[in-house]
Amino acid sequence: MRTFLFAAFAAFLMMAMPSDIQAQDRPASPRGEAATQIGDDWLVVDYGRPILRGRTGIFGEGESYGEGVLANGEVWRAGANKSTRFMTERDLMFGNHHLPAGEYSLFVDLAADGWTLIVSSHEAKNSGREDGPGIWGAYNYDADMDVFRTAMMMSESPMSIDQFSIFFSDVTDQGGTLNMAWENTIASVSFMAH
Repeated sequence: MRTFLFAAFAAFLMMAMPSDIQAQDRPASPRGEAATQIGDDWLVVDYGRPILRGRTGIFGEGESYGEGVLANGEVWRAGANKSTRFMTERDLMFGNHHLPAGEYSLFVDLAADGWTLIVSSHEAKNSGREDGPGIWGAYNYDADMDVFRTAMMMSESPMSIDQFSIFFSDVTDQGGTLNMAWENTIASVSFMAH
């Protein structure tokens, strides 16, 4: 019995203690998913979730606003690493912009006086920046692929949000709000079911 208890306790300790291997295998900006439903139809965002890691003023200010996250790109990939993807099983309206059900890339045009959400027909690559169809991050972004652009409502978070987060709020069968938040910035855009 004593051997069984010792083995059980040892197994518990092994599960409870963090593994150096697990920590080393974790990406610097892990993938995240925001998902919700309108009726039986899913809306899903797949994106990279960078962490502040002690940085402050992540978006900067004035003329250089956004440069720190753009990685020399024209627009922000709304996260890290591969392109942010948005899938909707239902037609949506973002203001007066109709978005047919399907899969899209999301980008953000960053400006100190407000953000603009870009819904793009760019296809995503699963890995790397190699040649071929699709886009990795926002490298080789082409505005001709925009489905539409729409202004986002800006607000300030009362707390510092350490890891970039995309989430849905105020969702009903009629629509909801898509939010992006990092550090003290929250950008939101409403949508309606169509």
